[in-house]
Amino acid sequence: MKKRMLMAAIFLLAGIQFIRPARNLGNADGPQDITHAVAVPAPVLTMLKTSCYDCHANKTAYPWYANIQPVGLWLGHHVEEGKEELNFTEFATYAPKRMAHKLEEIAEEVEEGHMPLPAYTLIHADAKLTEAQMAELTAWAKAQQQQVAAKIGQ
Repeated sequence: MKKRMLMAAIFLLAGIQFIRPARNLGNADGPQDITHAVAVPAPVLTMLKTSCYDCHANKTAYPWYANIQPVGLWLGHHVEEGKEELNFTEFATYAPKRMAHKLEEIAEEVEEGHMPLPAYTLIHADAKLTEAQMAELTAWAKAQQQQVAAKIGQ
């Protein structure tokens, strides 16, 4: 019985290797990206691209292990969820109230150490933010949130 279960598991794992989810391979920058909606200084943009864009933009740099299933399926789902929550490539299409809210969330998530995800920085060491970078990114997001909120009268 154990041998049959093992063989079934091996067959299943081998079979799902043929499943290839769609890849997030668009352009991260464009006419609707965040730089067209709010002021983004070069150091902040670099931090966003290094620490956030893989999950929160229309272009992901996939690691080699994304070709192994079910890891690739999990990564694809994770990227889709990230883009649904916040997409820097399409940020300029957001309503001003949503922009203000997303900027507030960016500040909160970074300040509390929830973003970038620890599981992501474990493998992508360059994405880990220093305390100074966290402070800079948080201050930027709060300042931009206040500017957007002031424009809409919140």
